[in-house]
Amino acid sequence: MPHAPSRAGTAGASDTRTPAPFPDDVREPPGAAATRPGTALVTGASSGIGAAVARRLSAEGWRLVLNGRDAGRLAETAAHAPAAVFAEDLTRPAAERRLTRFALDEVGHLDLLVACAGVGWAGDFTTMTRRAFDEVMEVNLLTTLRLVRQVLPHMVEADSGRVVLVGSLAGAVGVKGEAVYSASKAAVAVFADALRYELQGTGVGVTLVVPGVVDTPFFDRRGTPYVRNRPRPVPPERVADAVWRAAVRGRNEVYVPGWLRLPARVRGAAPGLYRRLAATFG
Repeated sequence: MPHAPSRAGTAGASDTRTPAPFPDDVREPPGAAATRPGTALVTGASSGIGAAVARRLSAEGWRLVLNGRDAGRLAETAAHAPAAVFAEDLTRPAAERRLTRFALDEVGHLDLLVACAGVGWAGDFTTMTRRAFDEVMEVNLLTTLRLVRQVLPHMVEADSGRVVLVGSLAGAVGVKGEAVYSASKAAVAVFADALRYELQGTGVGVTLVVPGVVDTPFFDRRGTPYVRNRPRPVPPERVADAVWRAAVRGRNEVYVPGWLRLPARVRGAAPGLYRRLAATFG
């Protein structure tokens, strides 16, 4: 889809209620300073987590630039979270450069990048088509890295900013029937760690948000519904709250809900036990 940058207003008042705190597990550096509302670029803002993040940041007074592939749904998001919108598929050649240039022209500088864009696929690895394989890796991993590579120099030059990457529990423990999706999200998680080390002393932080199952159209669009009994889906607003708290408090890693850190810890401390449990309980 060719890009269609525009500005959108609000059709009604945003929800400005203060959400109750959630016991989401976090790791944050000692003495992390809070960040005031600023400017933010949110990808994957057409629906789901990205749209919820846009609404949450807008309610807190952030100036937004939103990106998504679906111009119609992106406009709907902007109706509830006033923003400059840039509708384009980030897998198109040089799309990340056009988006970064548009964002800087609109808001002058970027304090926050929230990379929410993602796609899924479920089924046996041996039946996965090359097209589906390429799309999952391209959207979930490569477009994210390319965009960060464009935005990051501007943040480093300003000595401030934060990159928030939306990963997945599948990237921490692996999920049966989602081998390539798990691989793409695991790569995002390792990238977040490596980049955080590289940026020490620059004033720019990196946050990894690790949601479990989220109640969004994600599963419908991948063609396979979510049928597991656990973990239970959480609303996208809960992930958006975690993104906002991570941004303003300078947190490094957040699991949503927080108890999902437990299987990741078990896998790290006792991989044999974890694999036996996973084989039994799925």
